[in-house]
Amino acid sequence: MKTYESSEIRNVALVGHGHSGKTTLAAAILYTTGVTNRLTRVDEGNTLTDFDEEEVQRKITISTSLAFAEWKKAKMNLIDTPGFNMFLSDTRASMVAADSALLLVDAVAGVEVQTEKVWQFAADFKMPRAFVINKLDRDRASFQRALESIHEVFGRHAVPIHLPMGSEKDFCGIIDLINMKAYRYTRDGDGKGQEIPIPDTFMDAAKAAHEQLVEMVAEGEDDLMEEFFANGTLPAEHIIDGLRREMREFKLFPVLCASAFHNIGTDLLLDFAVDVLPSPADRGAVKAVSDGKEVERPMRDDQPPAAFVFKTIADPFAGRVSYFKVMSGVLKNDANLVNSRTGAAERLSHLGVLSGKTMTAVGELHAGDIGAVAKLKDTLTGDTLSDKSAPIEYPRVKIPEPSIAYAIEAKSRNDEDRMGNAIHKILEEDLALRFYRDPQTKEFLLAGNGQQHVEVVVSRLKRRYGVDVTLHSPKIPYRETIRGKAEVQGRHKKQTGGHGQFGDCWIRMEPLERGAGFEFGNEIFGGAIPKQYIPAIEKGILEAAERGYLAGYPVVDFKVTVYDGSYHDVDSSEMSFKLAARKAFKAAMEVAKPALLEPIMSVEIQAPVEYAGDLMSDLNGRRGRIQGMETKGNTQFIRAQVPMSEMLSYQNDLTSMTQGRAAFTMEFDHYDFVPAAQAEKIIAAAKAGRAAEEEEEE
Repeated sequence: MKTYESSEIRNVALVGHGHSGKTTLAAAILYTTGVTNRLTRVDEGNTLTDFDEEEVQRKITISTSLAFAEWKKAKMNLIDTPGFNMFLSDTRASMVAADSALLLVDAVAGVEVQTEKVWQFAADFKMPRAFVINKLDRDRASFQRALESIHEVFGRHAVPIHLPMGSEKDFCGIIDLINMKAYRYTRDGDGKGQEIPIPDTFMDAAKAAHEQLVEMVAEGEDDLMEEFFANGTLPAEHIIDGLRREMREFKLFPVLCASAFHNIGTDLLLDFAVDVLPSPADRGAVKAVSDGKEVERPMRDDQPPAAFVFKTIADPFAGRVSYFKVMSGVLKNDANLVNSRTGAAERLSHLGVLSGKTMTAVGELHAGDIGAVAKLKDTLTGDTLSDKSAPIEYPRVKIPEPSIAYAIEAKSRNDEDRMGNAIHKILEEDLALRFYRDPQTKEFLLAGNGQQHVEVVVSRLKRRYGVDVTLHSPKIPYRETIRGKAEVQGRHKKQTGGHGQFGDCWIRMEPLERGAGFEFGNEIFGGAIPKQYIPAIEKGILEAAERGYLAGYPVVDFKVTVYDGSYHDVDSSEMSFKLAARKAFKAAMEVAKPALLEPIMSVEIQAPVEYAGDLMSDLNGRRGRIQGMETKGNTQFIRAQVPMSEMLSYQNDLTSMTQGRAAFTMEFDHYDFVPAAQAEKIIAAAKAGRAAEEEEEE
């Protein structure tokens, strides 16, 4: 296969809210450029970039995939990303490989919640970006309304370089405002428009939009401004040069038109990508670390070879497949590089480029290109591979912590034996997942960005690895504490045939502030209790605290001080004092006003403004405390603190309340007292559970 120089490559991330048409646009591009011989459809499950069984079944993009195409002798690496909130971590992690982003906006819905999120991702990576107003053929589609929503959220520097001809089912062509030419398309055709004169009905609007484009391109560029004032316009090549320059300085964000489903406007979009979007060679030096020092290395062929692994796929047949971007140098087949994190040597055998799941072998890849390699031994997502003589490490992408966790159980002993290994392989490819055992509830928990995210993992466990598991809501890790003080005696005395048992201690118990845990103090003077028995008293207290008092949950945030006691020269022992301490603990809990604590979660919700009132009311019903609100464009951000027990079903409830247009993140914040009414129910349920267990044991 042909190799491409850095200047001939365009690494373009297709990003946007779910169902804005990213995968469909990728399919249209691949058909227009001749990669596929027909226009594939998401609904038919035959697109190149949505190839995973879960994606085909659910008809959404779950995991970022790659494809490449050639247009005007340039290579376009398409990065097709997920658009739904629970899978956006993969979008963020993969965008590091792109040099520009096309943000798709639904012409019916306008800017949506995740549109703003992916815009911010692109801004974080300092990435030039353009908008594609897609689905202009749909009922109720409006280019003008979608453009207004872009302006409202992202500002007036979003400037159209296209105008649609017709609307809804009559959308049939596009006016190119750079060259002032019109193109008519055949629905579901080859994506290549037929040039026609600009129709009279659109001429006035086209001239006004062209003038606005020229003014915005010339603004801030002295040479272009002078030319504009002298001639009243700019030639197309100068508009393109100005756009290219101002996009890289984040002064302008072009707006294009398309109907990806019917393959309208694809050729103009490809022209724009080749003519205006930056190549890796335009990127400049990239910050990294070498020998503990921050350095900058240009993305050029004349540098030592280095590659950054931005994604990993756990293929049950091919093994681990690593997606990488060549950050510098020319990477040749069978290259030997070193993993900067582990120090392990890796041989990159059988380099390839991807179109969906199909890998095409290549002999070498130039700086800035994107490729894949299978079966690296010790390399995971976020690792850098570099030349041993010129080590370098590029920064990892930060992924937010998962928002929700579910308890996961194997259905059989056979599944249990294989579950851990299978989940570990899935964790390698999904950085947003966590798998761990709760030390308090003893449950295995699988945490992800939403219920659908975790359900996808469960389905993959079954399909790929034959492991059957069930999910259920996790047990709430309640805790117990005290509100008051107590001074009590714990005395253990037992007489047997030989040595007896004797331990006697007086303790003082008092509450500590939230999160303080446990403190132990010793105020014994004069040898009332020998020093060697003091640790046994502390151990007895800790063991009793772990078993709880009210409902069997661990007791926390308290201090115990042993200040008096007595012992017997023959009958006292460590065990005797440990048992005495347990009795003292129980006696103290009876007096010290025991109370139940529950985990409180910090929650942030992003939703269209019109749902704010309902969401606030719902949070209040969940015993939530609103911490703050902020409006950005059409999106309302609500921050609240809500008990974990009230959030177990929130994912489904939020989807119902907002028609799936809202998203939320959640993380543990602190413990707080459970209100009396709820505490009584929890304690009663715990006692009933213990009684049932005791009956089973009998």
